[in-house]
Order: sequence, then C-alpha cells, then structure tokens
Amino acid sequence: MKILAVDVGVGTQDIMFYDSNQSIENSPKLVMPSPTRIIAKEIRKSNEDLFISGETMGGGPINKAIENHLNRGYKVFMTEHAARTIRDNLDYVKSIGVHIIPETEIERYKDLRNIELKDVDLKAIEDVLSRFDVDPDFDFLGIAVQDHGYMKGMGDRNFRFMKIKETLDKPRLPEEFAYFGWAPDYFTRINAAFRMFKGYNLAVMDSKFASVCGATCDHYVKTLKKFIIMDIGNGHTLAAAFNKGKIYGVFEHHTGILTHEKIGKYVNKLANGNITHEEIHNDHGHGAWSLSPIGQFEAVVATGPRRNILEETDLKVHYAAPAGDVMMTGPVGLIKAIMLNNGEMK
Repeated sequence: MKILAVDVGVGTQDIMFYDSNQSIENSPKLVMPSPTRIIAKEIRKSNEDLFISGETMGGGPINKAIENHLNRGYKVFMTEHAARTIRDNLDYVKSIGVHIIPETEIERYKDLRNIELKDVDLKAIEDVLSRFDVDPDFDFLGIAVQDHGYMKGMGDRNFRFMKIKETLDKPRLPEEFAYFGWAPDYFTRINAAFRMFKGYNLAVMDSKFASVCGATCDHYVKTLKKFIIMDIGNGHTLAAAFNKGKIYGVFEHHTGILTHEKIGKYVNKLANGNITHEEIHNDHGHGAWSLSPIGQFEAVVATGPRRNILEETDLKVHYAAPAGDVMMTGPVGLIKAIMLNNGEMK
C-alpha cells in the first residue's frame, strides 16, 4: 500500500510518501512552509482588492494578513467556505469588513485578484515528488489539521473538549480519532478536506492526535506501559496519558502560557486522574478530561517544534522520533491509522 500523509501545521507542512513494500525510514519526506504562511505572504504582497475563494483552512497568519489588507483600505470578498478560515462565526467575519458572497455570484468577482485557499496543494506535492523520480500515485491520502469544531453559542475551547469527552468515553487507541470518508458537520476544516478530495481514499485526523498516534510508533515508546505523550506545538500543547497503548486522559493548553512549573503540575495531575477541565480552561487553556488515573509513569514522550521547553522541568523526557525523524510524528500517525483501518497492521 502506498500512502501520502500530510500534516498541516501553522509553521510547517510535514509530508511523507510511504510504500509498505519498503522500510518506512527510506520514505521520501518533505518539511515545507505551511500553506497559511505561503498564502498570507501572497496577501501581504497584494496592492488591490481581493476575491478569496476555495476552502476552509488553517487561519493564523492568513487572518492577520486579511485584517491588515482591510486596514490598508482595500476590499476583501470571500466565499462562505473561505470566510470560515477566519472564524466559523460569519457574523464576526462580516464585522471586520469582509464581504461574504454566495457561490452563485462568484462570476461577478472573477476580474479581481483571486487567491484560492486550501490546506493541501496536492499538485505541488506531486510535482516535487516527480522531480525526484518518485511516482506520486498513492492508494490512500492522509491529512492532519487542527479543527476545534463549531457550535453556535458555545466557545470553541469548551466545544472541542465536549467532543473529546464524547469520543474518550472509554480508553481509546489514538488512531480511533481518525475519520475515514466522512466527519461530523461541526468539524468545518476536516470536512473541507473531504470536499476537496472527494473520490479519493481519504483519512483526516486532528493534527494533535495524529502526532500523539505517531509518537507511539517510536521504538522506545513501544517498550513502555505507562507514559504521557506531549505534542508541544507553536500555538497549542496536547498531553495524553497512556496505559497499555490506550489514552486515559488528555489536557490541552496554549504553549505560550505554559511555564515549567505548570507543566510539571498538570502532567502529574493528569497521571493521577484529578486534573479538571475548569482549572485548565480558567488558566486560558482549552481544557482537560480524565477517565481514570494511570499512576506512576515511566516517561514523558515529547514531540512538536517547541518540545525543548521540557528541558526546564524535572520530568524524565524522551524525544520521539518515529521513522527516525522528529518532524514526522504527524505523518507516521496518519499512516498507522490508515494501515490499521485497512487491516494492513496488527
């Protein structure tokens, strides 16, 4: 089986092309600037009104670039799917000055500078692989994006953990957080991927759980029974407590708010099963959910671009490198989920 796995972050997009007939360590790999940074740069370079179409994707730098463009006196027209990149609450998007247009009126704006939004530029990836004599044909496509979910009237942090709690109704394998062929409507960014690649064999996974899943493929981690995996990203940190390969609890916080004292406290409370959603949420994090304690753990398994902040703690830390690469935890997690779903791995 050949799998193209793409983990889309704020800073980078991490790509692996896996062939089950070869060692995973020999898989072609790319670490490239993220789509949101590439498109934000394109917007910043523009000196004219813009028509922005395409799909819901990761915002961050794009959102800032659009607001700056509006502040410079230019008009911005966006289709509904594209506008949800800024925020799922379209009333808010309109309030900052964006004109949201229906799909039936797109032709009226074709003369404006058009910028297309999409989390994955498949043609660009295939072109790069082809240039290095890699046949880009694949049997399965895996995409990881962070999606908080959306329900009108509820904050995204609370909603995200309400849905995590519903999924984690019992100890779960991390790959059980992957969606194959469909996802609930409230996951707007994940559903954008399904719309973009309709007709493909496609799995989409929240990027945090993809990284956690990939970290379990590290050779050392496979020897552990009880451990905490922390994916420490540029914006968010997710920690998951494991016992015998299954998740028993999680907390998610904003990386910039976490100090080494807070990390030590929250990790130990997660392991002891007495961490609460309220204490994380009130500390301006996303939240927490614990089924039961795992007790004394053997190590904290770290991944993510800001994993080195754990060096300031007293925790025993192992830096995960599945397939021999610290940047490939997300793609490896997607590959694991796809292989298991297709009965290719036990």
